[in-house]
Amino acid sequence: MGILGGLVTDLLSGAVGKLSKQRTNGASRLGTLVSPLLAFFLTNNPLPHGYPWGELTDWGTNAYKDWPRTGVIRTYDFSLSRGVISPDGYQRDVLLVNGAFPGPLIEANWGDKIIVTVHNNITAPEEGTVVHWHGFLQEGTPWEDGAPGVTQCPIAPGKSFTYEFMASLYGSTWYHAHYSAQYSGGVVGPMVIYGPSKSKYDIDLGPVMLSDWYHKSYNDIVKEMLAPNGSPRVVSDNNLINGKMNFDCSTKAAGDNTPCVNNAGISKFRFKKGKTHRLRLINAGAEGVQRFTIDGHNFTVIANDFVPVKPYTTNVVTLGVGQRADVLVTANVGDKNSAFWMRSNLTGCAGNPNTPPPAKQPFAVAAVYYDNADTTKAPTSSAWNIPDAVRCTNDDLAVTEPLYPMPLPEATFTKTMDIAIFKNASNVTLWKFDDVSMRANYDNPVLLLANQGNFSYSTEWNVRNFYSNTSVRIIVNNNSPTAHPMHLHGHNFYVLHEGAGAWDGTIVRASNPQRRDVQLVRPNGHLVLQFDPQPGVWAFHCHVAWHASGGFFSTFVVYPEKVKQMYVPATVRQTCREWRAYTSTNVVDQIDSGT
Repeated sequence: MGILGGLVTDLLSGAVGKLSKQRTNGASRLGTLVSPLLAFFLTNNPLPHGYPWGELTDWGTNAYKDWPRTGVIRTYDFSLSRGVISPDGYQRDVLLVNGAFPGPLIEANWGDKIIVTVHNNITAPEEGTVVHWHGFLQEGTPWEDGAPGVTQCPIAPGKSFTYEFMASLYGSTWYHAHYSAQYSGGVVGPMVIYGPSKSKYDIDLGPVMLSDWYHKSYNDIVKEMLAPNGSPRVVSDNNLINGKMNFDCSTKAAGDNTPCVNNAGISKFRFKKGKTHRLRLINAGAEGVQRFTIDGHNFTVIANDFVPVKPYTTNVVTLGVGQRADVLVTANVGDKNSAFWMRSNLTGCAGNPNTPPPAKQPFAVAAVYYDNADTTKAPTSSAWNIPDAVRCTNDDLAVTEPLYPMPLPEATFTKTMDIAIFKNASNVTLWKFDDVSMRANYDNPVLLLANQGNFSYSTEWNVRNFYSNTSVRIIVNNNSPTAHPMHLHGHNFYVLHEGAGAWDGTIVRASNPQRRDVQLVRPNGHLVLQFDPQPGVWAFHCHVAWHASGGFFSTFVVYPEKVKQMYVPATVRQTCREWRAYTSTNVVDQIDSGT
């Protein structure tokens, strides 16, 4: 089936939405024609040799060792609170960042320090929270990573926590809540770290956030999923581009009286004829694998996650949850009056005939208008004839080669970790990773215990100690019928191989393997990755929110003796004292793994 097969015609009938931006997305301007273009870099700072990063390059600099120290601090202040919006026309209670969904853009130059104060103003009901800064290495600052029960205690209701970390890598990424499946309710936003680019472009259109969307609250979804005899399969209601899409309100369930408006409004983008545009694609969803296209246009991929790659051309980009791709698109199709559909579909991995649709409405669209196109009219372009994904996999590893070469080091330790789904004694369906279904302890983050010299943990925390190994190889065997986007905090890992069945020992381009922080492992297949550990305590988990809720989560302790010697700021322990004080008088219903 093509990338738009089966989409209801009414969803594409108009380009003028019936709802205001405030009603669909609150304070967010993403996806509107007034959303500002991005600069090539921020200029309110020193510019040695004309650039914030001086003479460093993406092709000749080892970013893990030689990143710039600009001395510049970028400060942000975030309030997390509840609100009522209708991103697709279906009204629902959500969680907002500064009143916006998606949340505000964080910008910095490579080598800047980022400081974000997060205020937990979630009420009625109250919840704890943390925020994770996806893809950042947190070198020397693992307590800033934002993983409850792993690196910190949750931020108690009414309290605040200030995160401080270095932008030691550059490119496109996002932030999101990491408390239960909370981010699926709206606590997400884009981040752009400006850095050098060998590939030239004219216009930076900024973030393009792709996300499945649910009409139920995450709390209700998790409770239903983890009830006795509950189904582990969660189906989204819609698919959004920059927080917008239309929904056919006639498809609401019988008896559902929730306010709903057809043709709420889609995202819009402006292309300039003949110019090359940079799009920063981010899969910020809870579960679905996205397949992204623009009718008639090819992409030049220049980065996967935080890793610049040798440019390659494609007409479809596949992204699992948490993955990013920076692509260049030249407006060389049609004339200045042309308009085209931008599309992203949630793939059902049609290579498996037993795979059901991943969403009730899996097709997201946005409108791309050339210079003089009428923005009140819907595009009439035709989709690429691209079959649905045969397998839930990323682009071929033979094609995705990092721009800066780094040969694979010799592994000093190899660990095999199997994925399995099972029912416990209460008939609750859960996930096992390395034979453990994880459940976090909010009161005792592993990092703080390790810092105190305590390396004995409850089995259900699923902690693995890799001691002082300099390069750790992980073989992930997926004994389940669904794909999983595997994410390692604090590192870019080498991707040695992925494929069907068991690994046969083959390594793809050992002289310079793909590096990134999320990689899909296909159904009933394998993924082999390797990382060069930095001291700390780091989460390694499936980035499908519902799978992590069901226990698909592990924690790595690396260089434990160095972790003992770290100076953890007093604010981290104060956050734990505040959390314990809150829970001493309030019952916290930890409905899932917790993170």
